[in-house]
Amino acid sequence: MSVHTTIGSVSESELLARIIPMFGESPFASVGVLVPPGDDAAVLTTGGSVVVTTDSMVRGRDWRDDWSSGHDVGVKVVAQNVADVAAMGAVPTGLLVSVAADPETDLDWVIDLTRGIADAAEDAAAPVVGGDLSSAPAGTVLVAVTAFGDLEGRAPVLRSGARPGDVVAVSGSLGWSGAGLALYESGTPDPIGHGADGAHLGSLELATSLLMWFHRSPRPPWEAGPVAAGAGATSMIDLSDGLVRDGGRIATASGVELVLDESAMREHFLTGPVELVLGGDAGWRQVLSGGEEHSLLATFAPGSVPDDARAPWTVIGVVAQAGPEGPRLTVGGAVPSVTGWDHFAG
Repeated sequence: MSVHTTIGSVSESELLARIIPMFGESPFASVGVLVPPGDDAAVLTTGGSVVVTTDSMVRGRDWRDDWSSGHDVGVKVVAQNVADVAAMGAVPTGLLVSVAADPETDLDWVIDLTRGIADAAEDAAAPVVGGDLSSAPAGTVLVAVTAFGDLEGRAPVLRSGARPGDVVAVSGSLGWSGAGLALYESGTPDPIGHGADGAHLGSLELATSLLMWFHRSPRPPWEAGPVAAGAGATSMIDLSDGLVRDGGRIATASGVELVLDESAMREHFLTGPVELVLGGDAGWRQVLSGGEEHSLLATFAPGSVPDDARAPWTVIGVVAQAGPEGPRLTVGGAVPSVTGWDHFAG
């Protein structure tokens, strides 16, 4: 008697481990594919090298209407795609947008969504070049974006290139989006929500609103990706599922240990809004494992970390040879007890 298994009974990583190898069995898999599934985006040969990635958001799973406006959703779905393009070292060049929605979906919400997508696309200098619109069952709204990028003659930066002796650096923030989500989940009201005037609020209220806003509509440091690639970054990844989980992906793909400096991380990423609002312990947890940040984590040869005012990099550790425990990520000499986001974990 066979046992029926659902996708909810396995982790995201287990599911991907079963799916991705199947794509490689296609007779067309090696035709024009420089980087297959497994990194932040695929890389295809079409005269030059084109980076392609896609992400989607589903109402009730990836956003809640009582937290996020249509504009917020539009910004966020573009952000997560542009961050993947940047993580390969590419410049975003165009977007495809698909929306499947219950016919009863409010028209004004869809217009607001469109404005959010348009604003984020303009910020990334990546025009929307097409897409699709479809009806969906009652209550369902799905927004999907496919992003294209240009490597401009550079080699793609993969997760598998980190080398012992490299330094580890972050461009962007850590823990802001996760802290914002924690605030929403705790029922904390946004002090500036819905266009209120925050001029007379104190620092705690302003920090609270900032973190909640960042969770709704993050702004990736996409400019840093191509700069890092030009500086010779040996590996890079978009921090969508948390520093520990995504850093661990670089460690696994590269067969190394990422040795992160706890003091440097606390100084640069815990101090500020996250610690002010959540406190040290809860804030530190978000720095390590908070998802949907869409900052960039990369490794560089010593002395080659870019000095770019547009999207600065902060060194947080080094790459070491993997020990008997195998590839892993450690913080302050220990494996963190937190992991990060998993789409199919309970």
